[in-house]
Amino acid sequence: MPRLELNPNFTDPDAFYAALTEAHRERSEAESERINARLILLLANHVGDQGVLEEALTIAAQAAGPAQQQPR
Repeated sequence: MPRLELNPNFTDPDAFYAALTEAHRERSEAESERINARLILLLANHVGDQGVLEEALTIAAQAAGPAQQQPR
């Protein structure tokens, strides 16, 4: 089973960061969230492997810290 690539694998990380920030420039928070969601789905489709995607979700969730409960 493929594993998530955690070593640097960008051909040009600065160019990607610049393109990402440009895509969000002058967008509302809701528009930026839609861009991020669409980007995640496009990249998840490209990866395609459920195990790799779940590994990425686990690592991303751990980096965010514990989930906070919403007040009722």
